[in-house]
Amino acid sequence: MAMSIAGSLRFSQLEIDEESRRIRRLRIVVNLSLSLIAQGDLPFSEAQEISAAARRLAESLFPGKGPVYDLLYGPKFRRLINDVYRLQ
Repeated sequence: MAMSIAGSLRFSQLEIDEESRRIRRLRIVVNLSLSLIAQGDLPFSEAQEISAAARRLAESLFPGKGPVYDLLYGPKFRRLINDVYRLQ
């Protein structure tokens, strides 16, 4: 019995809810990380580590989607770190 394309693209509500939880978790971590860095109280190396840790979390929550993270959040972290630490 062949499954239709539409049937193979359906996701259960549990899968959708789980993905929503992972997205929400990542957004919270990214926003908290950006806020911590923006305060300017951290050494430069710690700011870099926080940025790298957020990316590692994204990769663990969404395996293989590191390049998407780099497009969405990488510029925000780079811009903020450049501004806070007055880098060129």
